[in-house]
Amino acid sequence: MDIKLDDALEAAKQLLGCKLVHQTPEGITSGTIVETEAYTSEDPASHTFRGQTKRNKVMFGPAGYAYIYFTYGMHYCFNIVTGPIGSGQGVLIRALEPVDGIELMKARRGMNDERQLTNGPAKLVQAMGITKSDYGANLLDSGKLRVEPGIKPKKVTQTTRIGIGQAVDHPWRFYTTGNPYVSKLS
Repeated sequence: MDIKLDDALEAAKQLLGCKLVHQTPEGITSGTIVETEAYTSEDPASHTFRGQTKRNKVMFGPAGYAYIYFTYGMHYCFNIVTGPIGSGQGVLIRALEPVDGIELMKARRGMNDERQLTNGPAKLVQAMGITKSDYGANLLDSGKLRVEPGIKPKKVTQTTRIGIGQAVDHPWRFYTTGNPYVSKLS
């Protein structure tokens, strides 16, 4: 499976089944991407809607880089930049199915319930050990934080996004149908 990041909506579907890997001094963690949300600069719910800022600068660069931001004054979220340079597109990774380093993920999250480790955007960032220092990382090379091709899911559900106050009717959320690690079923 090739990873195509030309367009946020298509990339949000294409990233399902890919593997997110993070290598840290504590060990390697990885998970299969099972839930995503697309955002574009024409979308009032996007961080790029009002143009380029210091915070979102990476989203206006080339596709395949990490956009990490702090939200609600307590959590980080992880996005993959998509689209052509200057377009301000990205895909929020909402949930993973844990694959490698599950014990390390449990320690980082302070819990043993495997289904609760990575079934939300802030949860997966904490479990994977992703930090603000990973902002701007090239996810398509063989670096410590990377996305690897995976296996395309048999069935994908498309629905509206979660936890936003604008453009709530956009059906730009995608998840692997029936996967128990999805953050919220439709």
